[in-house]
Amino acid sequence: MDRAELAAVLRTARTRVSPADVGLPAGSRRQVPGLRREEVAHLAGLSVDYVVRLEQGRGPKPSTQVLAALTRALRLSEDDRDLVFRLAGAAPPQPGHVPMLIRPSVLRLMDRMADLPALLLSTKSDVLAWNPLAAALLGDYSRWPPANRNIIRQRFLGTGPSRMTLDSADADKAADAEAAGCLRFAQARYPDDPELRRLVADLRAGSAQFEAGWQAGQTGRLHPATQTLEHPELGPLTLDRDNLHMAEGDQILIVYSAAPGTPAASQLDLLRVTGTEQFTDSAGLAAHSQPRQ
Repeated sequence: MDRAELAAVLRTARTRVSPADVGLPAGSRRQVPGLRREEVAHLAGLSVDYVVRLEQGRGPKPSTQVLAALTRALRLSEDDRDLVFRLAGAAPPQPGHVPMLIRPSVLRLMDRMADLPALLLSTKSDVLAWNPLAAALLGDYSRWPPANRNIIRQRFLGTGPSRMTLDSADADKAADAEAAGCLRFAQARYPDDPELRRLVADLRAGSAQFEAGWQAGQTGRLHPATQTLEHPELGPLTLDRDNLHMAEGDQILIVYSAAPGTPAASQLDLLRVTGTEQFTDSAGLAAHSQPRQ
């Protein structure tokens, strides 16, 4: 691990990303180019102290999950991402592994979707990116440790309450089978991906509910659906979930919406005002400075 060079690369990369690039408010007191360390920490789901130590060349050796989260937060190209991995003494992602790098054009598309909740998933359901309205609706994914930022892991092994509700035991069983089927599909495409193998092994060993879905033998991808979410302030919202498959990076853009004139559409209008203000006001501030890595 070349701590000094890694620190220099991370500091330089931070100056090249503007708050607008990542959907954060610029504010009137900004005195440095690019992002603040607090904002990088918020976007990557790390503590501010951890980012400071890395940028000062005195941090511990980062895990591959932390490196992936950092390089995504800094919107690095594939070559720059690989450089960061090598400077940290880690092997860059290899061909044949689940693609985790987000194309800049996809990020620009998400930046434009300010009025609908949107999040980007890898083919094994890692949460790669989300917009402020998705955080307001579903919860702030930056608060999850990078290694646990996977919606299937959280469904079956997560410790916090889920905002997703299902209307019957049959619907719950079908959702279990669909989740297992998504991972079967990913495993068939990327049989050599070690993180995917570890995820499946953890789920099968730790959740009888997932194991039952896995034993059903279903293979497939996430389907469009109508879902009900229990929001802590707004109550239940019933929304349409559409899944846009990005063939180039083998990723899925999930978008939630409601038909005009419905109660859910009014709730989304309210969430755009109250929820996104709360999220963007807290971005990168002391509330996110508790150690998470």
